Amino acid sequence: MKYILALFKKDLLLEFRQQYTFYGIVLYVASTIFVLYLAMGQPEDQVWNGLFWMIQLFVCVNAVAKSFLQESRGRLLYFYSIAGARDFILSKLLFNALLMALLSVVSWLLFSVLLGNPVQNGWRFMGVAVFGGLGLSLVFTFLSAIAARAQQNAALMAILGFPLIIPQLLLMMKLANTAFSSVIQESLAQIVLLLAGLDLMVVALAVILFPFLWKD
Repeated sequence: MKYILALFKKDLLLEFRQQYTFYGIVLYVASTIFVLYLAMGQPEDQVWNGLFWMIQLFVCVNAVAKSFLQESRGRLLYFYSIAGARDFILSKLLFNALLMALLSVVSWLLFSVLLGNPVQNGWRFMGVAVFGGLGLSLVFTFLSAIAARAQQNAALMAILGFPLIIPQLLLMMKLANTAFSSVIQESLAQIVLLLAGLDLMVVALAVILFPFLWKD
């Protein structure tokens, strides 16, 4: 556990020192939402929800892509000598989950300011946004590790990621729809459990398969 926390602290310190990365993503989100505002004004509920999750998808790709692609071969060899593969991948998953949770809240605030806020239950939608951001970050962190071994090809992460993420996005949009009305759907608990199961499966696959990539 101490190695996971040490590696997590390392990523956190690097993010604080290189704040232009985080602010660059926030600027990307703000400019994209502003263009949507100029083009559409304040869309209806379903369109608002769909646009939010599409923006979340592209934000996650930009934020998480650098997880392994920024690590040089020499640095990876150093980490290999001081920590295990499972500690390394778990620290990356933890850091990216925290980063994406923060960006999810920022995206929701920017959407509310520029595109209106049709959400009736703000706390529920924020919880869904954070939960969905965690799921997206887990998938793309694992794919980033695979892409990093393929000659640093970031395009590979997007090619592998979109087919895998579409079912998860559809479930998250359906779950987020419950925040636009006061009626709670009966299938709400089933969707939450299904998404949680998918997230746990991704973590399990990362822990099992990453050591083989690490040794390579």
